[in-house]
Amino acid sequence: MKINKKSRIFIAGHNGMVGSSLCRKFNEVGFKNIITVSKKKVDLLNQKAVFNFLKKKKPDLVIIAAARAGGIYANFNYKARFIYENLEIQNNLIHGSYLAGVRKLFFLGSSCIYPKYAKQPIKENYLLTSSLEPTNDAYAIAKISGLMMCKYYSENYKIEYKSLMPCNLYGPGDNYHDKNSHFFPALLKKILNAKKKGIKTIKIWGSGKPKRELLYVDDLSSAVLFLMNKKIKEPFINIGSGKDHTIYWYANFLINYFKLNLEIKFDRTKPDGVPRKLLDVSLLKKMGWKAQTSLKNGLSIAVKDFLENRA
Repeated sequence: MKINKKSRIFIAGHNGMVGSSLCRKFNEVGFKNIITVSKKKVDLLNQKAVFNFLKKKKPDLVIIAAARAGGIYANFNYKARFIYENLEIQNNLIHGSYLAGVRKLFFLGSSCIYPKYAKQPIKENYLLTSSLEPTNDAYAIAKISGLMMCKYYSENYKIEYKSLMPCNLYGPGDNYHDKNSHFFPALLKKILNAKKKGIKTIKIWGSGKPKRELLYVDDLSSAVLFLMNKKIKEPFINIGSGKDHTIYWYANFLINYFKLNLEIKFDRTKPDGVPRKLLDVSLLKKMGWKAQTSLKNGLSIAVKDFLENRA
């Protein structure tokens, strides 16, 4: 089934960083029937409410950007909540879409699905080849379950339910919670606060040695638009920038960006997480898509959003 600008597209999780980016992108290119719903009207943890909503709206495409997500602290400390809520949300949306006759669906996952010590860069077929990173295994297991659910529904019911696995994302609408944010917004907030208060030292969790790949969130949305009507043979595809750096490098990049003189100290009592997770994006490149936004350009937009809306 071809998706066009008159198609009904339901974006689950439209208030989050990814969901709001998808709404912006789809509106920018002229899609007329974007469906969203607030948590007050439809709690995605409520199976009956989700099923009824999908049957009523009958979207042509469902994009699942809704999830309980967070950084290393949240993933480690709230494992029960993370695995329960993510399984419940995605099960309700995937099975509810099937019951409502939805033929096409994108499930958005995360690069944390891969083994802790996966060979780099990480190809899609490295999934489930060895053990996960213990600090985020609950979240990863939920995402793997959603991926496999889409795979089996596609095979058994002859529908197009595909999964997209992005690397670390950043941009407008990011989460800057002191404990629950991902590494990049956490760094950005610490450095901006240091600038504001005249502090000369910042403390970084772990050793600063782990390497991370970043993708500007609107590039992910561009990839979704690009893939919307492509014939995807694989059950899931990696989406990334193809470049990674150490967390220490990112900290220095931000310090230099703001022209600050800050000393970096490391809290080695805190975990590092996965040592490296650079995605192999060759499948997507062969299809004709690659990331367009440089870290400097994406950062300028993220900083503006933080100062105007989140500081």
